Amino acid sequence: MLFAPDTEEALEFAAVLANTDAGASKSGSDELATVDGLRRLLSGNVFTGRVDFDQAELDEVREARAQIRAVWTLGRDEAVEAVNRMLREARAVPYLTRHDGSDWHLHATDPDAPLAERIRVEAALALIDVIRMNEMGRLRVCAADDCTGIFIDLSRNGSKRFCTVRCGNRMNMVAFRARKASA
Repeated sequence: MLFAPDTEEALEFAAVLANTDAGASKSGSDELATVDGLRRLLSGNVFTGRVDFDQAELDEVREARAQIRAVWTLGRDEAVEAVNRMLREARAVPYLTRHDGSDWHLHATDPDAPLAERIRVEAALALIDVIRMNEMGRLRVCAADDCTGIFIDLSRNGSKRFCTVRCGNRMNMVAFRARKASA
């Protein structure tokens, strides 16, 4: 096991959120352009606490998405600054909790705090573990030529290169066709 289960869950959600951006989404469009898009995101990714499903909340979540995407590609020392800023701005106070069938894990905001703040703080807490374990290299951008998707490499040997099997297959097909054409 590389990270605690709640850390992995938060990092995976952060990547899913970041990949709703038009430049990274598989649809090629901003998947958080509407409140319904936010509803779809949260229906497939459980996030506890208050959710308003209004335009103000959507705008704040889109801002959190940009912050998380930016932190993903920073070096370790720069990521520390960004993570500390996210926690400081939210006035985060970590505490242990159990809920919804999950064992003890960390939260640092009140369940009634705005959704975007809770998303940022959950991502920041997960990134703390990544930074402390010196595993920033596990936060990756897809190696496919035409993809800017991000992902957390949780593979045992840390060799994952693509955000999805689809990107990996596409790049393998491109390489195969190039070899075939040169033969």
